[in-house]
Amino acid sequence: MSVLKATGLTKYYGKFRGIENVNLTLNEGERLGFIGQNGAGKSTFIRTALGYLSPNSGSVEIFGKNIYENREEILADVGYMSSECLFYKGMKVKEVISFSAKLRKKDCSKEAKNLCDRLELDTSKKVEQLSLGNRKKLGIVCAIQHNPKLYFFDEPTSGLDPVMQKTFFDILEEKSRQGAAILLSSHILGEIGRFCTGAAVIRDGNIIAYDTIENFSKAGYKIIKLFNVDDIQKVCSINGVFNPYVEGQNLYVSFRGDIKAFMSGISQVGFNDILISDTDFEEAVMQYYYAKEAQQR
Repeated sequence: MSVLKATGLTKYYGKFRGIENVNLTLNEGERLGFIGQNGAGKSTFIRTALGYLSPNSGSVEIFGKNIYENREEILADVGYMSSECLFYKGMKVKEVISFSAKLRKKDCSKEAKNLCDRLELDTSKKVEQLSLGNRKKLGIVCAIQHNPKLYFFDEPTSGLDPVMQKTFFDILEEKSRQGAAILLSSHILGEIGRFCTGAAVIRDGNIIAYDTIENFSKAGYKIIKLFNVDDIQKVCSINGVFNPYVEGQNLYVSFRGDIKAFMSGISQVGFNDILISDTDFEEAVMQYYYAKEAQQR
């Protein structure tokens, strides 16, 4: 069942692009990684999808209902953690958690205690006494304690130590197994590759790649390193070679195509050794980042 469906979603800030014609669907139990460079439109999409920003065009349905017509009802069953995690000064952690629960008109005390224990969050401290990591923990508790059916997380793990990162993803995996859908925006490709079931890459406000993690990893790229190459330009001119990177006389290239044709192409080029490896998820996604840099050059 579709939990989130964005169709043709477009948001401009005056003349400046936010997102354009974004189409995205998230089903029950799915965990979608949302990837893009700074300014690509990740946060704009999340805030527009939640109804915090009004779109210029397009629509968003959550739980089968229009977010802009049923916002209060829908958000009662949504968890959202922004990248900033700002709270009212002077309040203690336990007061922020209680206040968040009261806004949803729910008794979340049992789940809140469980989350605080697992995340090792001291509820007696005031928010201004918290480190970045502990502010993130507080944001996680507020987003999860009411057990919603849909979660939006915007850079949730920055500031968390590795143990707490694992605990956080353990908690989310449990919620996913119970049927909750999760959209996770992150710059850390490794955690998306390990945790998410699918990924969407956004660039300049547009979704340019959208697939399962498995299919990203099977994109057909190979990463090739040639040591002490005599004719770098000749290698780079071979059909199927892209994203060349030169380090001294060593050459790194990505390659898509018939590897036998590549080997034939380099047969007349002098080099000392060659290393060929298949692409993993992180490397596959990085091709979209490199393509952007190439356009700018």
